[in-house]
Amino acid sequence: MRHFGSLIPSTNTTVEIEFNQLLPDTLQLHVGRLGKGGDTPFSPSLDADVEYQAKLLGTAKVEVISLAQTSASMFDDDYDAKAVRLMREGSGVPALTSADAVGHAIQALGAKRIAIVSPYSDEVMERTKRYYETRHGLEVVGMEGFGATDAYAIGALGADHATAAFERIDCPEIEVLMVPGGNFPTMKSVAAWEEQFQKPVVTTNQAALWAMLTVMKVEEAVSGIGRLLADLPAARTQIV
Repeated sequence: MRHFGSLIPSTNTTVEIEFNQLLPDTLQLHVGRLGKGGDTPFSPSLDADVEYQAKLLGTAKVEVISLAQTSASMFDDDYDAKAVRLMREGSGVPALTSADAVGHAIQALGAKRIAIVSPYSDEVMERTKRYYETRHGLEVVGMEGFGATDAYAIGALGADHATAAFERIDCPEIEVLMVPGGNFPTMKSVAAWEEQFQKPVVTTNQAALWAMLTVMKVEEAVSGIGRLLADLPAARTQIV
């Protein structure tokens, strides 16, 4: 059995469910919860919590840790590097952020032109567009957000919101449909979306899992959650 860790905001009610319901018995998730360092829905987690919870996951002998708080990476150009450093120093194992994992996953699929559908507000959507265009060299050719104001609203959204948005914005130029948001329940819908729209779909939790499996050098494909995990394409640039 392979053990890996995820740090999630204390308000996240999705990561544990998606991973525990959809992964094979050979892959075991261990979770640490984090307090917010501010009073906005997209405030980053407390640095002290990130380091301490990473340390505790390290004592569980996880092989890698991811931070499932995609939106936090959009508000600070240095956030990914700082969070990775805190997790790595606390745990003693490789670490990554879900936001960065999404970019690496899309590159691994050989794609460049993407559409973003997310629960985020217009401001966060614009920051997300900038992040992936400047950090990963992607081209955002369409996007739509749902304007969710807090984590609880995101967790309560149904996948049908994304389906309807895909139907509105899909076009031949789009190579990958991207759904950021670690608290947005989407992993069960990825395979159906790929069948309907005939192109890969990349979500936050799916991409974080792919990145961690890549770091752990796991070659066992995970079926039913889309092309990314079924094919396990190699990363084109170094993840950690």
